[in-house]
Amino acid sequence: MSTSEGQHEMSAPQQPDVSTSESRLANRYGAPKRSLSRRARIIAVSAAVAAGVGAAAWMNVPSSTGTVTSKDVGFTFPEDGRVVVDFKVDKSAGSTAACAVQALNESYAVVGWKTVILGPEAPESSTQQVELRTDSPAVTGGVNTCWILDED
Repeated sequence: MSTSEGQHEMSAPQQPDVSTSESRLANRYGAPKRSLSRRARIIAVSAAVAAGVGAAAWMNVPSSTGTVTSKDVGFTFPEDGRVVVDFKVDKSAGSTAACAVQALNESYAVVGWKTVILGPEAPESSTQQVELRTDSPAVTGGVNTCWILDED
């Protein structure tokens, strides 16, 4: 017996045909997506930065209707069913502001409410004192919010 007769020739394992498997995957799932070119990425990032700068500038433009802020100073309970709320208001000169003042119970439910109007003749900065009637015992009082009224 010769050595070539008893031995089987071993061949290298066959590699799958890459071009065939890639074309099958492309047919099944679609062609792979191409990434953006460097120029397209620069343009996209520049547009996003410009949009961000524009949005920030737009948000910082003062409103034509003016601004108003408030700060709670304190509250007292002169008698049952009543709360006196002291607060400071800063508003734009010549604008009319409204502030919603509230009294809350121990569950933070509103038990008293009043809207205070500060006309254009009111000073830009003032301290206000408002008495509220309550429908049940209150434990605190303060300003809920203030806003500028439209002047029509």
